[in-house]
Amino acid sequence: MVSGTARVTNGEKSFLVTENQSTYIPVGQVHALENPGTIPLELIEVQSGSYLEKRGQVENVEYRPESSPGRAGGQP
Repeated sequence: MVSGTARVTNGEKSFLVTENQSTYIPVGQVHALENPGTIPLELIEVQSGSYLEKRGQVENVEYRPESSPGRAGGQP
């Protein structure tokens, strides 16, 4: 995390990641990233491993604010 605080859901676990921290999400793991604060999130995503080599492309990241409670377009 470059700046801000993110609430990360990694499988069944949910935790905060703050500036100068990181986390690992295994390939295929259900996960989500949320900004519980007021500081905009700035982060660096790194993908690695043979999985990327076999696909020959980087997985698309989908941002869906309407699916997050308390966000514009989301359900409370």
